[in-house]
Formats: sequence, structure tokens, C-alpha cells
Amino acid sequence: MNVLLLGSGGREHAIAWKISESKLLTKLFIAPGNAGTMQCGTNINIGVTDFTAIKKV
Repeated sequence: MNVLLLGSGGREHAIAWKISESKLLTKLFIAPGNAGTMQCGTNINIGVTDFTAIKKV
């Protein structure tokens, strides 16, 4: 399963870290993410309120 996590703070890093441990996960995308979330998945440069871009992901 592919997952898109929206946010760039410490909470998002903790959530990304835990999601990345799932055996069901195929790919984890974090938008916009931060330096810590890069270790858990793929950061993509999309604003949290850019709904048009989010829909395309």
C-alpha cells in the first residue's frame, strides 16, 4: 500500500517512522517532510494546503 503523509513537524516524523515499519507498506511519501522524515520515506515538495498537487500524487 502507498501512503501519503501530510506535514513537516516532529509528530509527522514519529508517524512516518512507525508507518515505515509496516509490512503492508509499499511506498511512503511525506509532503513536504523534513530532514528526519527523509530517513523513513520520500519527501515531496508539495504544500500541505496545495490540494490540486496533492490530488495528483
